[in-house]
Amino acid sequence: MTSIKQLFKSLGLSIGLLLATIMLFESSHLDISLQDYFYNFNTQSWLVNRDAFWPNLIFYDGAKSLIIIFVLSILVGLIAFRKHPLIQTYQRRLWLIVLAGISIPLLIGALKATTNIPCPRDIDRYGGAYPHVSLWHRYPDTYHPAEKQRCYPAGHASGGFALLALVFLFNTRRARLIIFSVVLVLASSMGIYKMLIGDHFLSHTIITALISWIGVRLLSYLLKI
Repeated sequence: MTSIKQLFKSLGLSIGLLLATIMLFESSHLDISLQDYFYNFNTQSWLVNRDAFWPNLIFYDGAKSLIIIFVLSILVGLIAFRKHPLIQTYQRRLWLIVLAGISIPLLIGALKATTNIPCPRDIDRYGGAYPHVSLWHRYPDTYHPAEKQRCYPAGHASGGFALLALVFLFNTRRARLIIFSVVLVLASSMGIYKMLIGDHFLSHTIITALISWIGVRLLSYLLKI
């Protein structure tokens, strides 16, 4: 079980990194500089076509469906086989995966609904109708979008990053590091795909990753893991 001291130390580092990341991207042009590589200004198209079958199947519909099925399967197992010795042994850790898989995407979705930040494909630099805005650089007083924009943080990748809860299924440092790395790669690939089709900037995905990890750590403490 994580002590309150360990929790504060872990959360302090994570929250500090989150704030530093926000400040870095808000005070620089890193997002735009990187996103320019994914957009062809001559053909006005993104590096990956959002309608391309295989990339969409693998990195969007397929990944999203597998995560949902995985989390629901654990939930069903917790209910249907609650008296099984293996389920009882790992009960709290399995509930962590379920709760993270549900609450973290909901949290990111709530943040997306309040930030009112457009996607790269929707800003005028890339042929869209909106100016580029961020947390600290808002819409001009003379312009406000007709409807609220929902692109920050990255929602799609949140389901993948919620699986960081799998880290707590294991006890050894080596096993946890391996799982952490695998989940990070898989979730990041979901975020990168969305960048390549113009749906997100890099900062959107990194912020989602950090918020997800903070959420997982808080849930693990509440469940006394």
